Amino acid sequence: MKRLILFFGIACQVLLLSTAGYGQLTINTVVIDAGHGGHDPGAMGRHSREKDITLAVALKTGNYIRQNMTDVKVIFTRTSDMFVELYKRAQIANDNRADLFISIHCNSNRSSSPYGTETYVMGLHKTQENLEVAKKENSAILQEKNYADMYEGFDPNSDEDYVTLSLFQHAFQEQSIDMAIKIQDQFRDRAKRVDRGVKQAGFLVLYRTTMPGILIETGFLSNPPEEQFLLSDQGQDYIASAIYRAFREFKNEYEKANQLPQPLVKQSDTPASHDDLSFRVQFASFSKPKSRDYKKFRGIKDVREYYHDGLYKYTAGDEKNPDDADALKKQLIGRGYKDVFIVAFLNGQRISMEEALKLLNQSK
Repeated sequence: MKRLILFFGIACQVLLLSTAGYGQLTINTVVIDAGHGGHDPGAMGRHSREKDITLAVALKTGNYIRQNMTDVKVIFTRTSDMFVELYKRAQIANDNRADLFISIHCNSNRSSSPYGTETYVMGLHKTQENLEVAKKENSAILQEKNYADMYEGFDPNSDEDYVTLSLFQHAFQEQSIDMAIKIQDQFRDRAKRVDRGVKQAGFLVLYRTTMPGILIETGFLSNPPEEQFLLSDQGQDYIASAIYRAFREFKNEYEKANQLPQPLVKQSDTPASHDDLSFRVQFASFSKPKSRDYKKFRGIKDVREYYHDGLYKYTAGDEKNPDDADALKKQLIGRGYKDVFIVAFLNGQRISMEEALKLLNQSK
């Protein structure tokens, strides 16, 4: 019980820090973590060690970012075959106020049959298989001195402890999942790897980071063809370039979604036209765009899409006053839609309701 209380207290502190710290409009710093290292080899293949492949892929990924995105600072948790405790990896990211944490690993299985890539975010494991992957990666703490004290008595082999661990990183789950989806899309579409999906599990390397974070399993060393791919220079290039492209897309979309709104008053101090203001009813949002014939949109007039806070959001109507928008809102609620609310737009750009009502009053 004491252990659970300690975990919960730390979780609350991390969430408070995280929600206060991730409010910037740009992504400037990324930490790339090569899993394992030194006296901890990680997973073992017939001809490979996880620690060597993760280091090679991490360095290649960082170099791609540095060469093509000069506005981004890249920090590595290790650049050589050295052992770095899991808590120190998170500390490196936190001390440098990183905007994203990427941990790179290789998978393994008792059977040689499984193959493909999968990307994890911090959360409650959905299957026993996910739990086993987390246990395997978290067992690295057994290589650390005084690990029981450093991780508040966490037992990497205790199923109960993973339930509590899933509390961490909740504040960043949406951004982490978005990045993980982009990683898997790149692996599947560009690197031609088998996509095993985005998953959730409790990873110690993620639980103390105060920013979005993901853990990538780049393939199975227990599968001979995949081991050869990951050992090859070309294979490592494919994996690294896929991670780079996903990061570039994530950064561009995040910064576009968080651009400062256009001012309500033009430089000439002439108020914007009342005709440019409209009120719409938002009724749905998704991590990926939907076509206008999507089943949830059927029977709704004037469906429009806009991108905001990392999500594709959908509205109905385009009313000139909030009363008409409120009537439409009630119609949608009557049809069973939940989380329905009114949003305001000026010249096609979303603005706050406070700004919209102020503009309405100015035009009277």
